[in-house]
Amino acid sequence: MSRSRPSSRREFIQRLGLSAAAVPFVLNLPSFAPRGAYGADQPRKQRLVVLFSPNGIVPKTFWPEEEGECFTLPPILQPLDALRHQTLVLNGVCDKVRGDGDNHMRGIGCLLTGIELFPGNIQGGSDTPAGWSSGRSIDQEIKEYLQAKAETRTRFGSLEFGVQVPDRADTWTRMVYTAANKPVAPISSPYQMFNKLYGRLKDQESLRSILDDLQEDLGKIRAAVSAEDRRLLDEHATLVRELELELKSSKVESAAVADSARQPDAGHAVPELAGGVKEDNNNIPQLSKMQIDLMVNSFAADFARVATLQYTNSVGQAKMRWLGIEEGHHDLSHHEDSKQDSQDKLTKINTWYCEQLAYLATRLAATPEPGGSGSLLDNTLIVWTNELGKGNSHTLDNIPFVLVGGGLDFHMGRSLKYRKAPHNRLLLALAGGFGHHLERFGNPDYCGDGPLTGLV
Repeated sequence: MSRSRPSSRREFIQRLGLSAAAVPFVLNLPSFAPRGAYGADQPRKQRLVVLFSPNGIVPKTFWPEEEGECFTLPPILQPLDALRHQTLVLNGVCDKVRGDGDNHMRGIGCLLTGIELFPGNIQGGSDTPAGWSSGRSIDQEIKEYLQAKAETRTRFGSLEFGVQVPDRADTWTRMVYTAANKPVAPISSPYQMFNKLYGRLKDQESLRSILDDLQEDLGKIRAAVSAEDRRLLDEHATLVRELELELKSSKVESAAVADSARQPDAGHAVPELAGGVKEDNNNIPQLSKMQIDLMVNSFAADFARVATLQYTNSVGQAKMRWLGIEEGHHDLSHHEDSKQDSQDKLTKINTWYCEQLAYLATRLAATPEPGGSGSLLDNTLIVWTNELGKGNSHTLDNIPFVLVGGGLDFHMGRSLKYRKAPHNRLLLALAGGFGHHLERFGNPDYCGDGPLTGLV
C-alpha cells in the first residue's frame, strides 16, 4: 500500500531521513507545502518589485505628451517599447509629505512610507535636520500581509537588493522600513545576496562537505517529487556546485559562478555570477545584471514575493563612464535647464536606468511561472520611481512612477495624468492589488480620497 502524502514538509523530511543541508531546498518545493496550502483553488502568486533611481528626471524627455492607450514613448522610456502593452506611466502623482529634512531626504525616506521623518541630527541642504522615517514602508506592509497567510508565506518574505549603495547609514541611503525608526539596509554585493539565498559557504571544504551530504538526499527527494520540483532542485544544486568550482579557481572570498546554460526543461537560465567583480563605480552595469539575475531566480524559487532594487542613493554621485559621462550624477542634476549638454547627459543616465528596468521585465517575461500559468512578469508588478520629480528644482511634485507587469491586474498599456494626487493613494492601491485593503497608509491627511483611481 502506498504511503499517504505527508501533511507537512517537515514530516516529509523526517520520513526520508534527510540531512540538515537538504532542508532549505525542500522548504521551497510547491509539491510539499502544508496540506491545504496548495491546490486548485490556490491564488496565483503575486509579486511586487520597487526599483529606485535617484536625483529626478528630465521632464521633457521622460513624460509622454498624450494620455490614454495611444501615446508615444519619450527618449528615456524608449527601452520599454517592446513592453509597451505591459507599461503604465503615471504623471501628476506627488509626494505631499513635508516636515523635517530636505527634499532629497524626504524624497527617499517618505517615498514608500508616505509619512514624515522623525526629527534628528542629520543635516542636509538648507532645511532642518532629520532622522529616520516615522513609519513602515509599503513593501514591508505587503510583505507582512503575505507572510501572515500560509498560502502566500515564503522563506524570506522580501529581499532588498542594492547596486553601489554607500556603506554609511543615513536618511539618504534608506528607503525600506520595517517600522518607524527601523530602516533596512539593501544588500549591494551579489555575492552576499547569493549567500543569503543559498547559504553562507565560506570555504571549499564546507562546500564539498555539503555537496557530498546533498547527493544522496537529492536522490531521495527526486524520487518523491513532481517534475517541476525536480527542475527547481536541479537549479539550486547547480548554483551551489558552481560556487564550489569558482572558489577552487579563485581566491576572491565568496565569489560565485552559476552555469549560464539552460537546465533541461528549466524554462529559464540560472543566475550567472562572474567571480571577483568588485563593488566599484565602473562595475555598476555588471553588478546590476548580477543582482537582477539573482532576483529573477529568487522569484522562480519562490524565496520571496516582494523585492526592492535600489541604485546608489538619494544624491547619488555615480559617474557613468560607460556612457561617456565623467560628471557625478547629482552634480549634473543641479545644472540649469539651459545647459543642453547636461540635459542630454541626464537623459542618457535615466535611459540607462530604464534599460535596467527593461532587462528585469524581459527576464521575468522569459521565465515561465513555476507551477502556474504565464510568465513571472504576468504575476509581477515592477514600480520604477525616484525621490524627486526634477533634480535642479528639488520638486516633490510629479514624482516619476512607471509600472510594468501584470502582477496586480492593473489596466496596462496606458499613459495616465493626474492633478497632484498624493502618492499615498498609489501606495494604498498597491496594497489593495494584493487584496490588502487599507483605508490609510502613512499620513492620513493624504489618504482621504482612497486608493488612486483609474488603475484598473
